[in-house]
Amino acid sequence: MSTISNDLQTPRPPLISEVPDERGRFGQFGGAYVPETLVSALEQLIDVYDRVRSDERFWDELRSLLTTYVGRPTPLYFAQRLTKHARKGADRTKGAEIWFKREDLAHTGAHKINNTIGQGLLTKKMGKRRIIAETGAGQHGVASATAAAFLGLECDVYMGSEDVRRQRLNVTRMKMLGANVIEVNSGSRTLKDATNEAMRDWMGSVEHTHYIIGSVVGPHPFPMIVRDFQSIIGRECKGQSIRQLGKLPEAIVACVGGGSNAAGIFYDFADDKGVRLIGVEAGGRSREPGQHAAPLSLGSPGILHGSLSYVLQDANGQTADVHSCSAGLDYPGVGPEHAYWKDNGRVEYTTATDDEALDAFLLTARTEGIIPALETSHAIAHALKLAATMPGESRIVVNLSGRGDKDVEEVGRLLAMRP
Repeated sequence: MSTISNDLQTPRPPLISEVPDERGRFGQFGGAYVPETLVSALEQLIDVYDRVRSDERFWDELRSLLTTYVGRPTPLYFAQRLTKHARKGADRTKGAEIWFKREDLAHTGAHKINNTIGQGLLTKKMGKRRIIAETGAGQHGVASATAAAFLGLECDVYMGSEDVRRQRLNVTRMKMLGANVIEVNSGSRTLKDATNEAMRDWMGSVEHTHYIIGSVVGPHPFPMIVRDFQSIIGRECKGQSIRQLGKLPEAIVACVGGGSNAAGIFYDFADDKGVRLIGVEAGGRSREPGQHAAPLSLGSPGILHGSLSYVLQDANGQTADVHSCSAGLDYPGVGPEHAYWKDNGRVEYTTATDDEALDAFLLTARTEGIIPALETSHAIAHALKLAATMPGESRIVVNLSGRGDKDVEEVGRLLAMRP
């Protein structure tokens, strides 16, 4: 069997993560808190996914598409000049190497396509002809539109009008791919509000529509399904680390909004206690309410969009306003498996501010010739600080979850506003 085939094998849950249970619970988190109108759609999805999880023909088809259409495996790349920068000023014995898992090189420019192709195949198996999606940064919307075009499905994408402004390029891409982009003008006009509208649509169209949730959030079985489809990132990374580094990395760093790219790379390392797993949330402008998007760091358990997890909420349990320079991290909740990992101590969670992310964005572009997504830039910002504290023989892998073409206009605007 080829190396690629080994990396793309059917997911097998690590011992620490033999979750969710049959109720969709990750410890106390998860579940399915939905209106009666969605129960049958979720039951249908659970039934279909239970069948395909042990169907090698399904995984063979997905493996083939991930290889020939998506362009997997994505490389593990040594960021040599960024590493040199991180080592400046550090003790001569310190300064870990920084490596990138290059999800920005996947078709459509981000990890999102791993999930949309998988859920698109599930949509066909359920005999449904239409998909809907929510999007913030636009990458999930583009990936959903791409999967729909490839598989011959109708596609409607809900997107907050503030994110439409921030992500014009991806809006144009979605429309060119044949998707209908529906602007949402309620609330903060960002990802949370787009998700609300997509859920309302699905409640009235479940007979012929599948909702491709873009992250490891929402009611069971979505957190499990999205994690499984994204876990290819970690399986590849583990094999590549052994082949290229001769060992597993000392640390893996990924940004966390809803949490799909982080869950995807963390999942296969969950049992490897010698590997630190670090999720980086949006620290925004400050730690004051409404000025960040860091539910794991600053939130509390609550229910949002159909599951129990950490949520940013006020004293009355109402979802709080959030802020991030990155549209993809601008969300008041997080996937329930991340909440489970936080509470059992397996994953460390921290934050990076808007300014730190912008600085990392520019530094990566100027040292490596790679323009990273603003989401990813939060992870790079933390990796730079972490690398300077670690022994020189250590390796850090950053999940480079997406490319930054979509962000250049917004970054230019934000930089022009700096003093």
